[in-house]
Amino acid sequence: MIVTVTPNPALDITYTVPGFRPHTTHRVAETAAQAGGKGINVARVLHALGRRTIAVLPLGGATGTAVEADLVRSGIPHLRVPIDGETRRTVAVSDTADTTMLNEAGPEVGAAEWAALRGRVRDLLPRTRVLVVSGSLPRGLPEDTCADLVRLARDHGVPVILDADGPVLRAGLSARPTVVKPNAAELLAVTGIEDPAEAATALLAAGAETVVASLGPDGLLAATPDGRFRARPPERVVGNTAGAGDAVVAALAAGLADGAAWSDMLGDAVALSAATVLAPRAGVFDPGAYRRFAAAATRAASA
Repeated sequence: MIVTVTPNPALDITYTVPGFRPHTTHRVAETAAQAGGKGINVARVLHALGRRTIAVLPLGGATGTAVEADLVRSGIPHLRVPIDGETRRTVAVSDTADTTMLNEAGPEVGAAEWAALRGRVRDLLPRTRVLVVSGSLPRGLPEDTCADLVRLARDHGVPVILDADGPVLRAGLSARPTVVKPNAAELLAVTGIEDPAEAATALLAAGAETVVASLGPDGLLAATPDGRFRARPPERVVGNTAGAGDAVVAALAAGLADGAAWSDMLGDAVALSAATVLAPRAGVFDPGAYRRFAAAATRAASA
């Protein structure tokens, strides 16, 4: 089983707006709302792949109820930890070329509420193959909150993927996560190093066992115990980029659970990510494109 933790879940609202331009009025071509947040997106992809998964998340208020209702409709197993605050909303405005994101900050989560969530995760770890801790922290929690979950998993012998940025990523490195997955901007922000390969090496020195960096259309760069690897999608795709990084994390979690080789994991990850860009919402992918991209993705060791 792969367990995902979403510290700051959301109700994701997606507006499809062809030819979107700021500072003007548009008619929305399509509206969709679903349970979101990075860890939920990962669980949604894993569920679609037929993987056994469970999403652990704090939820509160009417928005939290809407998030849980969507998880039930989608058939995604989950554990809800009640909180007093109102779960946040995010809005993605997607046109044919790109996506604009508007993210609410989210509720404040107290120490007792987080302790309850931590207890749920601890109870699941004996049956867990991989733990994924993914996304931002809600207000009220210290920066090392995710690092504590990483240590908890490692103490139980469970590989853990940390997908966070800024101070949360920096604090998490000391707990020696199995994998961290920053994108190019996050990698630069946390290290101050412009070259992605050098920045990934800096994160290894800071404590990560493996660094997988998302480089957008240029695919993935991985610094692993077995060396450096690159993987690129076979073609450039445009569409809804929301959730593309979460698809990468889902593929990495599945690969770790299977004991796959890094080159195979990365090829699968770039294929799944590209297939997600072609889908209208985060956590959803085009199955035909995924199979086609997986067969043709470029995989190579890197010096």
